[in-house]
Amino acid sequence: MGDRKSDAEKSRRAWRLAEGQHGVVARWQLLELGFTEKAVKHRLANGRLHPMWRGVYAVGWPHLPRKARWMAATLVCGPGAALSHRSAAASWRIAGELEGQIDLSVRRRCELRHPGIYARGRPTLAAADVVVRDGIPVTRVVLTLVDLATELDDGPLERAVNEADKRNLINPEELRVALDDYAGVPGVKQLRTLLDRHTFRLSDSGLEVRFRRLAQRAGLPPPRTKERVNGFEVDFAWPELGLVVETDGLRYHRTAAAQARDNLRDQTHTAAGLTTLRFSHHEVMHEPARVEAVLRRTAARLRGEPVATPPRRV
Repeated sequence: MGDRKSDAEKSRRAWRLAEGQHGVVARWQLLELGFTEKAVKHRLANGRLHPMWRGVYAVGWPHLPRKARWMAATLVCGPGAALSHRSAAASWRIAGELEGQIDLSVRRRCELRHPGIYARGRPTLAAADVVVRDGIPVTRVVLTLVDLATELDDGPLERAVNEADKRNLINPEELRVALDDYAGVPGVKQLRTLLDRHTFRLSDSGLEVRFRRLAQRAGLPPPRTKERVNGFEVDFAWPELGLVVETDGLRYHRTAAAQARDNLRDQTHTAAGLTTLRFSHHEVMHEPARVEAVLRRTAARLRGEPVATPPRRV
């Protein structure tokens, strides 16, 4: 009778452990709870445990969500393992993860090889650079962005920085200061270049990043972003030209109420003597030459320069 109670208590403790780990447990954890090798094999045989990677199991149900796979990956790599690079970025929701690959950093020298896991041995990874998020060890936002800079081009990297700011994780100025603690770490140089005060401008989306490049090609100086003009926050402003530009993404400006608000802000800017341009997602993404031409001609007019007549459509 005592053995049955003991087994029941061990099972309850195992379930509680799994619940706190997104439905997964490691073999070494079960052994620490008092299970024998034979008991673990018995539970694998009867379907109460389902192998995910060697020595790590899903409890009760084999098909688990992404967080469970992240948790399992850190367990299979042992103490000191944390999500990093693309997987850490996905955890922080600032960039996407590579399909079929979980990125990990391990605070020791290691040559771990597991299908679907890319584990990097990083003995110099400081404990302070790892936090627990949703029960899963993950590199801090600053180091995650530094690691991303070694893998992403400028456009995706800038979007990740913008997402970190949008989610109130860290703003560009705080990131500049924080990089001082990572001197010599791969990725820092790329991030510093991106964050240069003369070239970086904060934007809310990939759409706005794309638009800013069109404005640069049209000969416009760097715009002010997130400025309040006439009581409204605008996407882009050139006060020296009296020009305001709004870019309408796919997720916004579709309802009648949103369109009414857009009309009000455009009318307010026009009444104040400003020139207001509004470009849709489709225009910026699929008609860049036309958007660039409109910007170039508008800027020339506002500067008092001769404006070329556009070719007539046949």
